[in-house]
Amino acid sequence: MDKIKWVLVFCYFSFLSFGQNQSIDKTDKKKVENLASLAKIWGFLKYYHPNVVKGSFNWDEQLLEVLPKVEKATTREELSKIYLDWIVGLGDLKECQSCKNDVKKKYFEKNLDFSWMDDSNTFTTELSQKLRYIESNRFQGKNFYVTTTSRDNIQITNEPEYKNFEFPGRNLRLVSLFRYWNIVEYFFPYKYMTDQNWNSALEEMIPKFLNAENTTAYHLVMLETVIKLDDTHANFYTNHIGNFFGTKSLPVFFNLVENQIAITGFPYHSGTEWDGLKTGDIIEEIDNNNVLKTISERKKYIHGSNQNTKARNYDYLVLSSSTDSVNLKLRRNDQFFYKNVKLLEGNKFIGKINANTKKYYIDENNIGYIDLALLEIKDQDEMMQKLNSTKALIIDVRNPNFIPFRIASRLITTNKEYAKIVKPDLSYPGRFIWEKPLINTPIKNEYYTGKVVLIVNDQTQSSSEFMAMLLQSGNNVTTLGSQTAGADGDISKVEFIGFKAVMSGLGVFYQDGTPTQRTGVKIDITVHPTIKGIQEGRDELMEAAQKYLLEN
Repeated sequence: MDKIKWVLVFCYFSFLSFGQNQSIDKTDKKKVENLASLAKIWGFLKYYHPNVVKGSFNWDEQLLEVLPKVEKATTREELSKIYLDWIVGLGDLKECQSCKNDVKKKYFEKNLDFSWMDDSNTFTTELSQKLRYIESNRFQGKNFYVTTTSRDNIQITNEPEYKNFEFPGRNLRLVSLFRYWNIVEYFFPYKYMTDQNWNSALEEMIPKFLNAENTTAYHLVMLETVIKLDDTHANFYTNHIGNFFGTKSLPVFFNLVENQIAITGFPYHSGTEWDGLKTGDIIEEIDNNNVLKTISERKKYIHGSNQNTKARNYDYLVLSSSTDSVNLKLRRNDQFFYKNVKLLEGNKFIGKINANTKKYYIDENNIGYIDLALLEIKDQDEMMQKLNSTKALIIDVRNPNFIPFRIASRLITTNKEYAKIVKPDLSYPGRFIWEKPLINTPIKNEYYTGKVVLIVNDQTQSSSEFMAMLLQSGNNVTTLGSQTAGADGDISKVEFIGFKAVMSGLGVFYQDGTPTQRTGVKIDITVHPTIKGIQEGRDELMEAAQKYLLEN
């Protein structure tokens, strides 16, 4: 279809969708099921049918044209005929001669699930067989809609751009959901690990996208959909969400400690007190609203692979407001008091100040300390030579800024596998390919013989978790701390209409196949901060590491 004709068709459907004030009754199960089947078939054909994958059709336009018919279908026969006629209109399909598995490759297929094609309650046998035939004779070659970067995670390409679509009409909102849902369906390596089945999430979100009454509601349901990935990387930002929760923030850091919201530090101050507040103070209420209740009400908007990381991320939604100040009800040493605190614009926030100023040092017990948040790549060789005679090392991996290959290679005497990665298989979307294991290679005559303790916590995320895995391949390494963020692998951008989200793009596993996603890196000794420790300004993880080494 030429550009002028597409513009006219697009305007026509846009006019209809904006002009209609249609919603969908949440009890209208049949209509939701029909639309869910459309999302799946539209996405499947987009990434599998040779004539579609080549970019021969405006695929969003195709969806808008078939959508009204699907909504009106009342029987599986009627619905299946709509799809069969649609598939016939896409042209002939040749038998694929190169679709067999490559015996030299190992495949990861936990995300590959086409059982929905065989649902006899929804589709006729003829349609099911047609869909399976397309799967077996899928497109091989350069995909029009998706490619991979130099790091092997996906890159979405050639999607129509919609400008000024902060609140599109109902049908275009469905296009937005279907586009995002299918990218996750075929290219999110951890789809099999989500708490909610991804098919179930689709049926839940269809009515919410259709019933969104305004711009803010629409953006909130996009965010809610992203959160369902249970992935610390997965997030979605727009001004409308910020305006809904408030663009100003309370200038404190806090976390959920012993099931209480405790202040853990201040963005502009490394001490334990600031403006009448102290680390360890418990926030009970904000403007007369119970904080724990607010967290419970907003948890569907809080991203994180695990509860430990979600607790870290509460601040964005709980401590935000559109007012200039908030009134806090606080508890300190079992005494309650109130404090009015001025809020700051979120973009003025800075990272937590590191009280430690030394990259590395040796204490009186001949234990070496390495802070990977301060250390630079160029420091590694000189530092390890100075620390080589110590009897033990404590390496802080809570917020490193580079991958310490030169340190890790001194902790082994022979080659050690430390990680395995799966990357998307674009020749069979939904399937992934195991890459060769990653190897930690020793430096000759530079072996460090002492014990090594790694310190990790919820700040250990993504590349930091990868660094921890690398260091854990050492011969005499113990990992101590609390659950890490559980989000390993490079991020990929994911598209809604006019808006982008992000998600983990590669699957990262230990050499034995154990995932780091959601669970975090393996921990030998679990240590959690306490309210008392925070109040006293102590680094309880560092203390535990010191104690462990002195006792061993």
